[in-house]
Amino acid sequence: MKPIAAIAALSLISTSWAQSDRTTDERKPKPMQTQSDTRTVAPALENYAQGPLAELWKRSELSPRDRSIITVAALIARNQTIEMSYYMNLALDNGVKPREISETITHLAFYSGWGNAMSAVAVAKNVFAERKIGADQLPAASPVLLPLNKEAEEKRATNVEQQFGKAAPGIVRYTTDVLFRDLWLRPDLAPRDRSLVTVSALIASGQVAQIPYHLNRAMDNGLTQAQAGEVITHLAFYAGWPNAFSALPVAKDVFEKRPH
Repeated sequence: MKPIAAIAALSLISTSWAQSDRTTDERKPKPMQTQSDTRTVAPALENYAQGPLAELWKRSELSPRDRSIITVAALIARNQTIEMSYYMNLALDNGVKPREISETITHLAFYSGWGNAMSAVAVAKNVFAERKIGADQLPAASPVLLPLNKEAEEKRATNVEQQFGKAAPGIVRYTTDVLFRDLWLRPDLAPRDRSLVTVSALIASGQVAQIPYHLNRAMDNGLTQAQAGEVITHLAFYAGWPNAFSALPVAKDVFEKRPH
C-alpha cells in the first residue's frame, strides 16, 4: 500500500477499509473499528479524523515514515495498544523496517518502562506473523555496535556522576554501561531515528525535564528545528494538547540557545 493511500484513509480511532478490502489485501493495516463504529459513538470525532487528522499526515514538514515512527513511539510510551496494530502496519507500509520497529520497542523499554515494551511485543508479534516477517528481518541480539563518540560520552558521564553518583550510583552505572555505551549504539535504528523515538516518547508521557538533553541530541543527530517543531504538532493529536504545550516552552528554549 502506498503511503498516500494510507494517509487518505487515516482516522483517529478508525479507518475506511471495509471487510471486503481486508480479505483481498492482507497487507493493508487492519483497524480495530470502522468509521461506522466511530460515527455510532462519536460522529464529531470521526469528522475531525477525516479532516484535521488526515491533513496532518500530509504536511510536508515530516515524511510519512517519520510520522509513523513518532506515532508508534507515542503509542508504546502511553501503552495504548488498541491502535498499535494499525499504526505498526502503517509504519511498515510507510517504509519503516521490521528491525526498526523491533529496535523501537527495545529502546522504549528503557525510556517508557519494561511493561509498556512487553505490551508492544504482544501486538508486534501478531503484526509480524500476519506479514510473514521472520527472524532474518529482525536485529541481532548482540550486533556490532556503532562507534562511540568518546569525548561527548565522557562529558555526559562525568556530568551525571557529579550530579547523582552519590545519590544513586546504580542508575548512574546502568545509564552509562547499558544505555549510552550499548543501547544507543545499536545499529538497526539510525541515531536520528533513535532520537526521534526518544523525544516523541518523552513528550507523549509528559517527561519535560528530559526533553532539553534529548532534543539537543536529536538535532545533533540531524533533526532540524522545523522538524522538531512539527514533531510537537503531530503529537498534539496523539498525546494531547496539554503534553504538546508543556513541551513547547522547553523546545523554544533549546532552539534559542543552540548556535545559529
